[in-house]
Amino acid sequence: MSKLAVNGGTPVRTKPLGVPWPECDDREIEAVAEVIRSRQWGGTPGTVVREFEKEMAVFCGAKYAICLTNGTAAIEVALRAVGVEAGDEVIVSPYTFIATASAPAMIGAIPVFVDIEPGTGNMDPELIEAAITERTKAIVPVHIYGRPANMDGIMDVARRHGLKVVEDACQAQGSEWRGQRVGTFGDAGAISHQNSKAVNCGEGGTIVTNDEDVYLRCYSLVNIGRVPDGEFYQHEYIGSNYRLSNIQAAIARVQLSRWADQSKRRSENGAYLNSLMQEIDGISTMDEDERITFHIRWIHDFRYHPERLGGVPRARFREALAAEGVGCGNVYKPLYRNGLFKRFSAHLAARATPGTRVIDYASLALPVVENFCDNEDVTLGYTALLGTRQDMDDIAEAVRKISEHRDELQN
Repeated sequence: MSKLAVNGGTPVRTKPLGVPWPECDDREIEAVAEVIRSRQWGGTPGTVVREFEKEMAVFCGAKYAICLTNGTAAIEVALRAVGVEAGDEVIVSPYTFIATASAPAMIGAIPVFVDIEPGTGNMDPELIEAAITERTKAIVPVHIYGRPANMDGIMDVARRHGLKVVEDACQAQGSEWRGQRVGTFGDAGAISHQNSKAVNCGEGGTIVTNDEDVYLRCYSLVNIGRVPDGEFYQHEYIGSNYRLSNIQAAIARVQLSRWADQSKRRSENGAYLNSLMQEIDGISTMDEDERITFHIRWIHDFRYHPERLGGVPRARFREALAAEGVGCGNVYKPLYRNGLFKRFSAHLAARATPGTRVIDYASLALPVVENFCDNEDVTLGYTALLGTRQDMDDIAEAVRKISEHRDELQN
């Protein structure tokens, strides 16, 4: 008789994994109702938005924060604010959400992909220098799934070459590298408040910075060229309307108050789950780094090694894991494999000026990220670690069960 549920056996669990999301109650409802009663729903005047910005600045340990529509816009606006222009090159990670690379492309800048570290999923600092040219203007390191990137190595390269750094901290609210919250190491940091994120309001974003000039440029870009304390119809710069609404900010402020409890649960459950997974054949947990002083563990991931499990493809492993009652999250693919970058190559070629590098993204091959995305990476849903200790036991048991009965999948 089959042991694995995918072949008709009894699954490890039948209850849904994780918790309903977002976690909310009457506090969010009352916060929104208060804004509605005020009749100041939008971002001008953004009294609730201004309060949330102050709270986010304190939360991140930054001097300034400016809220806006989403994390994608936050990356783009931050890049514009630090001086990135059309034709500049911006070094990005290939393992992340599309916005990390599409944001510089929206400016007309050229995304240059640098491979990742296999044990972290983050940009490999040792590979950055080889990607730098005279046109390189900035680096956008990603703190993937909330795991801080190696900011020592990244900032060292940036300083030696005079490059701007815009951190993509969209998934990493509150994560820390050497006791400092991510998003505050570079010239600016971008944070997302999209529905799945730890501090969310459906859609929204925040840019944090310690540079007053960057803050003022971000303020104008977000607020159609206005300046702080300027007159209503005073427009000093070219800008768009990326403002967050008071209704969204009201929800986000309450969600921010939930961060400490939720993040404690994620961190403790993630560490416990790793302790259970470390001895399972064919599985390895992601690398730990003592310089990471807090890891929010927004999404929990681990590495699957098919060569150690009789060549069973990852897709078959994921199918078996779902049958045991442990659904997997979506899997990234190397960003340069997306059709938009094939088209962007043609766009660059058609508009190239002397000295412009035209990258043929279709022929790009970065071995670590390709193996990671094609064969190894396994993620759980973004609320999995908010569950109970029993949930963690069940996840590990399901993985162990598949590993021990791998012969059932070898057909």
